[in-house]
Amino acid sequence: MPVDHIRYDILAREALRGVVRTVLDDAAKHGLPGEHHFYITFDTRAQGVRVPPRLMAQFPEEMTIVLQHQFWDLVVKDDSFEVGISFGGIPERLSVPFAAIKGFVDPSVQFVLKFEELAEPAADTPESSPASAGTGAVARPAAEHKSARPTATVAAAPKPANPPAGSSDDGPDKPAGGGEVVRLDRFRKK
Repeated sequence: MPVDHIRYDILAREALRGVVRTVLDDAAKHGLPGEHHFYITFDTRAQGVRVPPRLMAQFPEEMTIVLQHQFWDLVVKDDSFEVGISFGGIPERLSVPFAAIKGFVDPSVQFVLKFEELAEPAADTPESSPASAGTGAVARPAAEHKSARPTATVAAAPKPANPPAGSSDDGPDKPAGGGEVVRLDRFRKK
């Protein structure tokens, strides 16, 4: 199989991290519009993450924060964000690099981004193909139904462990590489 020298998986992952950056920057400047709120899951062990020691002991690998009612001083930088948030009634300040984010959810509009670890490609081996290495980010609605908005999806996305009802392994959306191509037409109102 050919080797992806361009690394589309990395480019797509960084573009989707840019979506998170833009949304948080807008929330920092204008507040949360309507019913929007965010669940942000991040790797507490990642380089650049600043979490108070008591929270690090409680969440040694991964933490999910909710930006809805009780957060303050959201500051968005090029490569990270900082926010004040209350844990058990105790105010704390967190700093999270965008590279540490593992998931971003806005349940008000059923929007989900999941960022997965990328495998480094080995030279000219079948395992180094984008379809077998996996993708950097997968964006898909939390629940697939007629009112869901279209969201970007990386074409080489791995097949979900629990495929949506009505999906088939032998459909026209199945590329030779083993991933599933999701067409935006599936999410448009008919």
